Amino acid sequence: MRLVKYTLAPEGSPRVGLLDGDSIVPLGEGPLRLSEILHDIDPASAVRALAAAAQTRHQIASVRLLAPIDRQEVWGAGVTYERSKKAREEESERAATFYDLVYRAERPELFFKATPHRVVGPGTPIRIRRDARWTVPEPELALVVSPSLKLVGFTIGDDVSSRDIEGENPLYLPQAKVYDGCCALGPGVVLAAADDFRDREIRLEIERGGSVVFQGATSTARMARRFEDLIAWLGRDQSFPDGLILLTGTGIVPPDDFTLEPGDVVRIAIDGLGSLENPVARG
Repeated sequence: MRLVKYTLAPEGSPRVGLLDGDSIVPLGEGPLRLSEILHDIDPASAVRALAAAAQTRHQIASVRLLAPIDRQEVWGAGVTYERSKKAREEESERAATFYDLVYRAERPELFFKATPHRVVGPGTPIRIRRDARWTVPEPELALVVSPSLKLVGFTIGDDVSSRDIEGENPLYLPQAKVYDGCCALGPGVVLAAADDFRDREIRLEIERGGSVVFQGATSTARMARRFEDLIAWLGRDQSFPDGLILLTGTGIVPPDDFTLEPGDVVRIAIDGLGSLENPVARG
């Protein structure tokens, strides 16, 4: 089951639907938050009941898809792939030892990424910080987690990062990671079990002026961390009354001489989740 948030008009009220082929089955007629379904004791049963009562459908081409988030916090996990570890070491030679220790340690690197208003959905621009010179997308599998810390589904995430700011000093990580338009999520949430996404291909493509200037691929099987462990560590001495979305790290890193530019188009695809496409703009 793939759930989406959408509007029927550019400034219309958000709605929730079930994606069925090229059409969307509305789930409920009144105000309904996506998280009300995701955090249900049995989300799949809740979807089936709401879909059975639907009186109409919308063609996906006629709606605007939104980021599949309500009031959840967005968090990130770092150095979960060996390629990411090497890239972080290259950013800052002084911090190389720390990143190597994190990759091998029991405790993962977990950091706050975004509040909902800093997150964009499909087709909406991700942003380059005005004071950044080296910005890259980070294609990631995202875990959708309920307030009880139950993994209920998956979506695609883009953890946009200013590598020059972080590389100048690792203590600048929040400024490199957290700003308006720093994260993209979508196109929807797939209800699935953890085992369903332990070995899925992730693909990144960046287009500039009509030509592909970078592409790469990896697999979630290359992650050095288990989904359940990341969630458990994040949930230590913390509560998430509105649930959370956890980005699980990236294994695709563009070369050091590459940076996003305004007008670029970033496409991230994950088997079973579809494709998330966003243009790039400067802040």
